[in-house]
Amino acid sequence: MAPDLPIDTRQLQAILVALGIGLMLGLERERQPAPRAGLRTFALVGLLGALAGLLGERFDSLWPFLISLTLIGVMIIAAYLQNPDPQDAGTTSVAALLLCHVLGFMVWEGEVRLSIMIAVGTTALLYFKTTLRGWATRLTARDWNSILQFSVISLVILPVLPNQNFGPFDALNPYQVWLMVVLISGVSLAGYAALQLVGGRYGAPLVGLFGGLVSSTATTLVFARDARKRPVFAPISALVIVIANLIMLVRVAVVCAVLAPSLLWQVLSIAGPGLALGLVALGVQWKTLMTHEGSPVPDTKNPTELRSALTFGALYAAVLLGAAWLSDIAGSAGLYLVALVSGLTDVDAITLSSLRLFSLDRLESIPTVTAIGLAMLSNLAFKTTLAISVGGPSVTKRVLAAMLAVGLGLGSGLAWVGWAANGVTG
Repeated sequence: MAPDLPIDTRQLQAILVALGIGLMLGLERERQPAPRAGLRTFALVGLLGALAGLLGERFDSLWPFLISLTLIGVMIIAAYLQNPDPQDAGTTSVAALLLCHVLGFMVWEGEVRLSIMIAVGTTALLYFKTTLRGWATRLTARDWNSILQFSVISLVILPVLPNQNFGPFDALNPYQVWLMVVLISGVSLAGYAALQLVGGRYGAPLVGLFGGLVSSTATTLVFARDARKRPVFAPISALVIVIANLIMLVRVAVVCAVLAPSLLWQVLSIAGPGLALGLVALGVQWKTLMTHEGSPVPDTKNPTELRSALTFGALYAAVLLGAAWLSDIAGSAGLYLVALVSGLTDVDAITLSSLRLFSLDRLESIPTVTAIGLAMLSNLAFKTTLAISVGGPSVTKRVLAAMLAVGLGLGSGLAWVGWAANGVTG
């Protein structure tokens, strides 16, 4: 009789992790009134997946895994057919049980971290069933259009575009241009979805936060109009406008962190002071934020609509070409002029185009971050003028004071970056 081999610690770890995954999934399933598969069943299925991996390794075959997976599926389906439950068709439990077996097998194959991540995500999906169903029932046809259209622009159009430089200065890359469209549309869609889910029920701060992610311009316009119609709520409207515009600064910093991490510190040197002074302005009147519920919700356009995506793509390409051309013939001054003009209506296009030119080694770091800073100042000035002209006297003094504070911070950051650059070159 052959002596027993010592236990391999890797194998022991795989068995314990597979058992843990089964216990976690089974514990969640025990919450069901009459589960066909609960804590023990899921634990055993997770173990079976690991053992299928062991047998497959010994026999150099996938048949142990395939046979055990088939048997588990047949048995759980038979259990539901034998005792049908009109309240639970059992499809979720069947899928979860089969997934538990696959995860146990993956653990044995060495994919421990990925298996744990999938198991935790699956448990969350199972646990938040009611919440997810509530969200799904609240999605309108417009919301579904947004999701499907974002899938088209990110998963259908983007992969087929050529990833090559074309045009004057080799500045246009169809894949990179559309990737920027996907990036901005994705950020806007996240804010749009949150705005639709939260609505105005949880107060002005969240509406300002998510409205700023979708469109700080649209949020500014909506709340300025509200302040004119309902002067008693002017303090709330003004503060929401400021919040949305502060989110614009955060959004620019996040985009920079994704596309050009080496410039993040310099961008924060400009945006940081503006954000800090803006937060101080908010803090002065913070109590007024908590005294009103049921804020108006900005009626923003679908950020992933194909027309909107094409418009932004064309704008980004035009700004990219203009910035490359003017920076070539007029140096930094030409780029700064483009930043001031394009930033009036859209700070994203000049931000992305400047970062693109920087990545192509067409721009140095200081002109790049200076152009972004000027675009933020230009955009802030435009929306301040919009809020004052639409909102009237009831909102002017509050918005103007806060926006001037933000602008002062941005200007100070720009001056510091320029001074630091001159100090280094000097």
